[in-house]
Amino acid sequence: MTIGHSTRPIGAFIELLQQHEVERLVDIRTIPGSRRNPQFNSEALAKSLEREGVAYVHLKELGGLRHPRRDSINTGWRNPSFRGYGDYMQTTEFEKALGLLLRLCGENRCAVMCAEAVPWRCHRSLLADALLARGIPVEHILSGNRREVHNLTPFARIQHERVVYPQAGEVARRKKPAAGQAELEFANSEAAMPGKKRRTKFTAAKEARRRARLAAGTPPMERVIPDRRRKPPKHKKPLEDLLEI
Repeated sequence: MTIGHSTRPIGAFIELLQQHEVERLVDIRTIPGSRRNPQFNSEALAKSLEREGVAYVHLKELGGLRHPRRDSINTGWRNPSFRGYGDYMQTTEFEKALGLLLRLCGENRCAVMCAEAVPWRCHRSLLADALLARGIPVEHILSGNRREVHNLTPFARIQHERVVYPQAGEVARRKKPAAGQAELEFANSEAAMPGKKRRTKFTAAKEARRRARLAAGTPPMERVIPDRRRKPPKHKKPLEDLLEI
């Protein structure tokens, strides 16, 4: 499960955890503190949870505030922070931290916590994608009696249990050639090459005819381009030629 502490009073927050039977809270904030909500500073939060029998772990290796790489493969994200976290998800550091999270959640009923109340505005939604890629279902705690099942981000792609977020049209899709025709399609090539007309297919039959003409010694067909240059205006007859004097 995941949860965002938002601006809740500490009592209401702990009650929410108890309603969902959370035994361990895993804090994935990079900076585990809040000036506006000091009740969620790591030390104060740990003491409050301990009094209620809830364990607290700060796992900063899963924290956000990551910078995107110049050669990022996660260009499906426009938000630089989310793109940066997607890049971080490809690293061994993330894999190790994710493995530790899985071990902790195997021991106790866990909830992963960050500050943002809305899951899809928080990097924990990307973390939930990574868990889904490993076959682990995730739910987001929204209120005392409501949890929402996490669905994979629509443009996410799973590659060997790793999640990437490519932009539509970055990868060419090759189709099996049909009889007499080879086809190569590029997904959303207008987005990849703005301002250029998309070329989606070529036919092998046209190429075969061209080669046959060359083998027979027939010159290739030339394209006749009409002369569209503006013709000079015809000279008008002098006015005196048109008048009878």
